[in-house]
Formats: sequence, C-alpha cells, structure tokens
Amino acid sequence: MSIYKDYLKQIEERKEKGLHPQPIDGAELLSKIIEQIKDLDNEYREDSLNFFIYNVLPGTTSAAGVKAKFLKEIILGESVVKEITPAFALEQLSHMKGGPSVAVLLDVALGSDVVLAKQAAEVLKTQVFLYEADTARLEEALNNGSAIAKDIIESYAKAEFFTKLPEIEEEIQVVTYIAGVGDISTDLLSPGGDAHSRSDRELHGQCMFEHNKDMQNELLALKEQHPDKRVMLIAEKGTMGVGSSRMSGVNNVALWTGVPFSKYVPFINFAPVIAGTNGIAPIFLTTVGVTGGIGLDLKNWVKQKDADGNTIVDADGEPILKQMYSVATGTVLTINTKEKKLYHDKVELKDISAAFTPQKMEFMKAGGSYAVVFGKKLQTFASKVLGVDVVPVYAPSKEITIEGQGLTAVEKIFNRNAVGTSGATLHAGSYVRAEVNIVGSQDTTGLMTSQELEMMAATVISPIVDGAYQSGCHTASVWDDKSKANIPRLMSFMNDFGLITGRDPKGKYFPMTDVIHKVLNDITVGDWDIIIGGDSHTRMSKGVAFGADSGTVALALATGEASMPIPESVKVTFKGQMKSYMDFRDVVHATQSQMLKQFGGENVFQGRVIEVHIGTLTADEAFTFTDWTAEMKAKASICISEDETLIESLEIAKGRIQIMIDKGMDNAKGVLKGLVDKAETRITELKTGIKPSLRPDANAKYHAEVVIDLDEIAEPMIADPDVNNDDVSKRYTHDNIRPLSYYGGVKKVDLGFVGSCMVHKGDMKILAQMLKNVEAQKGKVEFKAPLVVAPPTYNIVDELKAEGDWDVLVKYSGFEFDDNAPKGLARTKYENMLYLERPGCNLCMGNQEKAEPGDTVMATSTRLFQGRVVKDTGEKKGESLLSSTPVVVLSTILGRTPTMAEYEAAVDGIVLTKFKPSTKQLVK
Repeated sequence: MSIYKDYLKQIEERKEKGLHPQPIDGAELLSKIIEQIKDLDNEYREDSLNFFIYNVLPGTTSAAGVKAKFLKEIILGESVVKEITPAFALEQLSHMKGGPSVAVLLDVALGSDVVLAKQAAEVLKTQVFLYEADTARLEEALNNGSAIAKDIIESYAKAEFFTKLPEIEEEIQVVTYIAGVGDISTDLLSPGGDAHSRSDRELHGQCMFEHNKDMQNELLALKEQHPDKRVMLIAEKGTMGVGSSRMSGVNNVALWTGVPFSKYVPFINFAPVIAGTNGIAPIFLTTVGVTGGIGLDLKNWVKQKDADGNTIVDADGEPILKQMYSVATGTVLTINTKEKKLYHDKVELKDISAAFTPQKMEFMKAGGSYAVVFGKKLQTFASKVLGVDVVPVYAPSKEITIEGQGLTAVEKIFNRNAVGTSGATLHAGSYVRAEVNIVGSQDTTGLMTSQELEMMAATVISPIVDGAYQSGCHTASVWDDKSKANIPRLMSFMNDFGLITGRDPKGKYFPMTDVIHKVLNDITVGDWDIIIGGDSHTRMSKGVAFGADSGTVALALATGEASMPIPESVKVTFKGQMKSYMDFRDVVHATQSQMLKQFGGENVFQGRVIEVHIGTLTADEAFTFTDWTAEMKAKASICISEDETLIESLEIAKGRIQIMIDKGMDNAKGVLKGLVDKAETRITELKTGIKPSLRPDANAKYHAEVVIDLDEIAEPMIADPDVNNDDVSKRYTHDNIRPLSYYGGVKKVDLGFVGSCMVHKGDMKILAQMLKNVEAQKGKVEFKAPLVVAPPTYNIVDELKAEGDWDVLVKYSGFEFDDNAPKGLARTKYENMLYLERPGCNLCMGNQEKAEPGDTVMATSTRLFQGRVVKDTGEKKGESLLSSTPVVVLSTILGRTPTMAEYEAAVDGIVLTKFKPSTKQLVK
C-alpha cells in the first residue's frame, strides 16, 4: 500500500472519531501528493490539491520544504497548475512562517525576473521569521548593489511588517462561560493523561474540559447564539490556569473560542479571551500572551472589610466575599481596548489596563509574542545594516528607576542579564529583554516545543544559551506504544537542535528518565543565571527560574532571550529553632500557612518572586522550598545562600554533570564540559572573595516581608484538597494546610507515594531507615496500604546503591523497576506492598499511572488537583493529601494517618532534613 493510501486509511479512521485529516508534516507524503497534482488524470488530484493548499504544516517541517520547492517551480513557470497561479503561490508562501518559504522568496526576489522579484519582495516585507542565513543573503545583495534588497531592508528598518497590520478593534464583545468555580487547573483544559496527543491539535482539542461533552456542547451552543462575539472562559471565585503554563491548554481554548491564524494552516487559532475572579496564574498568563490572547483579572468577588480595614470572616474563619458584578454564563460584556475598561450595557465594571499594556497590545496586534520578538530583531538588523537609528515603532521597554532604592535579588539578576536597555538601573515593573542561560524541555510539552521551533523556522540552538536539556521524565513510568511513537522522535529532533537529551538517538548511552527539574537544578551553576523551562516547577535553587509554555521555551532556545516585566519580590526569612522530629517539608507548608495568617488570607506570594533567605541548605534540600513556590502561586523564587553553602552545592553539581559526561551525554560542542568549567570558575570567585554569592541590597524594597517562626511548627503539616468543602471554590487549593493532629489518627489512607521533584536523596535514606526501624520494633515490615516509590534521578539510585540503602529498599519491596524490561502498561491495581518504580515523575504527573479511583492518597508530590493523581468514583471523591516522606511512609504501614505519638516514635533517631536559619548577613 502506498503512503497516500495509508493516509486515506488514516483519514477514514479519524472520520469515525469526528476528526478531519491530520495536517501533513512529512516530505514523502507531500511529494506523492504533488505527483498526483501534476497528473491531470489522477483520480486523487482534486483531494491532493486541497491537501497541498490547506493541510500542510508550515515552518521547517520536511513537508514545508517540499511545498516551498513546488511553489517556487510554479512561480518560475517550471510547473503549471491551473488552480495555483504564481500570485496564489506567493500568497501561500506568505503563510508558511519562514525557513524554506523565506529561502524561496529570497531566491525569487534576488533573481533576474524583475516583475517576479518585486512581487516576492512585497511578500518578504510581511515576513518576520528570518534567521542569520536569510539576513546575510540580503546584506550581501545590498552590498552588491541590489535595489530590491535595499527596498526590503528599508521596509524592515521601518518595521512595516508590524505597522501595516490592522489595529486592534476598539471594542471587543465577549460572552461569558464559567468553566468552573474556584481555581481552575490547566488539567481541566488539557488533561495530563492526554499529553501524547498535544501535537495533534484537533485530536487534543477533544479532551477540553476533561472530555466533558456536556460542557463542550454548552460552549458550542453559546458560540452559535452569539456568532459575532468571542467566548470568554472564566474561573469564577478562583484563579484561571493554576498548575502549569500548559501551552496545550491555551491552544485548546483558542481552538474552541479563538480566531483562525491562517486559512491555509488548520487548527492553529489565536487570540483566546480568558479570565478569573482572582486573575490568571502568572505562567499561564505568559502563555496567553504567546497566542496574542487577552487575560483579565475580574475581581468580581472581593473580601469584605470592617471599619478598621480588617477582613471580615465567617464562623469558619473564611473571608466573606461580596459579588461586585455578575459574570454568569451567557452574560454579554464589552472590552474597550482604547479606554481599557470592561463594560456591561455601557456600565463600567472594571479598569482592565493591566491586560492592555503597550507590550501586550503589540502581541495582540501581531498575533502573538513570537512575531514581536522576531520583528524587533529584524528591525534592529536592518537599521544596523543601513547605518540608521532604530525608528521607535514598538512601545519602548518600560524602565522604572527609583533613586536611592536598592535592588532585590531578582532585580540584580535582570539588570545583569538585560539587553537593549538604556543602561539605567532598573527596578520591579520594568519590562526587560534578558539573556537566558539554561533552558529545559520536558517530554509531554517537548513535542509541542519541537513543533513551535519548526513553526518559527529555527534549526539550531542559540549560541547565547549555556546549556539546555530535554528530559524523558513525564513518560518514564510506562514505555507504551504512544511513548515509543513520540519520544524517540522528540529526542532525535532536540539532539540535532543542540540540546542534551535524556535519551540518545544513537543509543550510545542508557535512556535516562531523570526528573527534569532535578537535572536543571544540577546544570544551573550560576547564582546569577536565568532559567526557562517547559514546566511550572522550573524553580531552581540557584539563579532565578521561570516555568513557561512550550512556545516560550522554543523562543528561548532559538533566540537565547526571554522578555517579561521584572517581578516584585516578597522576602522570606526565618526565626526560631526547628524541632528535631520535623521535616523541612513541614517548614515549606508552614511558610504558606503562616503567610496567609499574617496577611489576613491574602496570598502576597501570588505573581511575585519569593526571595527566600535559606542560607544554610544546599541546592538539593533548598529545592524542596523553591519547588513548592509554584503551589504558592509565585512567579518564581530565589534562594539567598551563604558562600560556603553555595560552594558545596556547586561541588555536588559538578560531580553530577561529570557523571553525565562519563555516560556519554555531552555533545560535540562540549556543553556539559563548559558547565563544569563555569562551576569551577564560580567556586574560585567565591573562595577568593572576588565575587560573593548573590545578595540583595540592604535598602531593597519588597512588596511584603514574611517571617516564618520555626518554633510554631510543632507537628507535620499537610496540604489537603478538602474535597467535600461545601464551598466549591475552597476545594483543591494548595492553601488549606492542616496539622497532623487534625486527622486524629483515624483517616484511612489507601495509597502512599514517595517521589516527584519534591524529594531528594535524603528522602530515600529516610525511607530506608524508617523501614529498618519498623522491622526492629515489630519484627517485620507489613504494609496496610500500597507504597509507590519513584526516585527522582538515576544518580540518586546509584548513590543509594553505593551506600547500601537501595538494598534495604529492595529487601522490603514487592516490585523493582527493570530498565531492560520497562512496563508496557499502566498499573491499575495495587497490592499492599512497596513498589520501587523507575526514576521519573510517576503518579505526580498523572498522565500514565494513577491511584485507583476514589482512593485517598498521601503523597510527597506537588499536585492535589481533582483527577490529577486519583480520579473520583460515583461513591467517593479521590483525594491527594501532600505531606513529608515520614508521614507518607508511616501512613502506608498503618493504613491511616498516624497520631503524633506514632509519628515521633517512627522518626526517633532518624536525621531528617536539618535547617537552621543563617546567622550571617545575607544582604549587601
């Protein structure tokens, strides 16, 4: 059977699922289609024409290369297709977003046919995705006296590709759709279990609202009733998009409610409108900007205050909210983009100027942030070549300088890494383009990142980037047919692009499924670094790291830059003494709890950088804090460490990077070796005092300062999803932190999970010691609930084996992972025993394996959202309680939550994560 017949078969299979033909990205299939177009008598010619014109992915896909070549033949008259005139061929090229299409346009524009050259030049003037090879051709032609090249470059210098675009509508009418009450996780918009389909946008769109067809049909009905309006998706009484950046979530919202990007490129929509009573989660809001969308902070429910300005609470101590205006489903509202106000029936409801900053409006006009980033780069090139000043077309980057005010840690990092500024000292609120040092791509968003790179015609990683890593951790649990189809292809693409990859496309080193955040935490060897990663838990304990959508990751890989406002900071310090039987995870949870208490229930961390003066904890242990800041809804976090602690962390990082080198993971450019050298240089600077560790200024200004009292932490702290709260908006938030005693030692626990990025080597050693203690106390270890253990990295497994702890775990386990025979099917039933799973995300991700429906899970992981780790049943809601390793282990041995007496006895003699506040000055 020919490749085209295979495609027809696939089309029939997709039709049965209500899907259109899958967009074509392969050269072989498109070559066959072109062959059939050329054959005037071919029975498939008409369909082939439609596939060629309307169903080919643009950018640098191999299909795009074949399409561009054939369009060139038509333009030059070498091939004649009556349905595709040379003018129509040029129009097709204008929608192909760079790469081979730009190469063809340059060929024609710089060719000998004057008429065609002028036509191609007009198309080129609308393009922004040009790379060094393209601009070098233009510059060379200019230097050789080409009038066409001069005309194109002069257009670029004026940024006509932007200025000639239509302006944003002054009034945008929207009709509201409440997608949920309370915080809405991106899992609702793009479930983790459907991660395998993210690069097939139409197929993935079917999982919107977690496959809830009733909600999907309601949305369609709303669109049908209001064909002239945009649908605005709302999180009522909550924050929209908590949990992750998830480009696939925004893509799904855009697919269902947005505007088609091009009639020649299917299922790629832009400009979604998304809102929340409590705004949009910071990293998700960034993703909205990537697609030129609108994200509104509605504030339609507000906390009531008494005469003294204190929050009024109910009998349960919860703030009393008052509805300021209704956004019930079906409400028609008007967004005025000029006045930057939200209206209902001409009555002003709210100022929404934060959603319409000059930069965000540029994204909306250009159809997304990529076009703006590349447009600025192209204008700068053209101006430099012509020897003229850059014409102020784009809104100038906002620069805020406050005389006499010192800098927070994040302000210092951005001032160090900023490009294109006036040179003034910048404070929070300034909009900055900054160079990126480290980039991370994980495997469930990586397929989209590779697709985004193809779309923006990028072929190689920016030389500015110190290092980048592509992980295999999110698909580590089950090596099934979906993984076998997707992951090798992803690893091959990323390896060719210049990333260090968890899997070697050539098979020279063993597949590594290490949790990406742990790898990034090791390869970040600069405390002044900026890190961008395709996951909300990109929260390093060195430098400042930002979780991002797959597109922003692609942009960072291609350009070595990221653009954003410098965030405000909240300073966190500690006092008191940590009790010996407390784990540092309890300090993390107590930080959130005490902060909310200190600020009357207001989350001052949301959307800001948490500058935590951790002082004495190494990067491994400190990561437990920075990692959780995603659940605190912070934009990022920065650890302020003592010099000696940072040196110790860098020595550990050096050793782990060297292990990667020894395994053969370095590339031809010696990226990993360069990181080791960078770490050694930094250690020398610290030891000699040439450049101390990152410190904020003593007179820096913070949005708020939080002091955590360690003396108040008297028992383990548990984040509870509170699944049965009468107020739906209070369910599944990470703000509900309860002490162990709340459960009275009687809450049944059905499964325990020790794993995810929240644990480190110390947690595995605690687990081993607890098992030995139980055997010594009771004569044997007997589990009354299953315990799933997934070490975050292979390095940790190797170190545990060398120190004897892995043998202890194996002794008590009923299952040990085997890399030579990885599981091909997800586990659906669990026995009461210890499972030693392959390093990776495992249950925390919820895309492969889950707990049994309706289970109560006690876990060390990060996510407690509905359906993430455990689904509901008709009789019982699944719930995922988050706690420390000792609590999880003991809960599975008992089959219930322990009492404080049981807990203290179980950890007696075990060295938990020690933490003592620094006594040194951690400011400059």
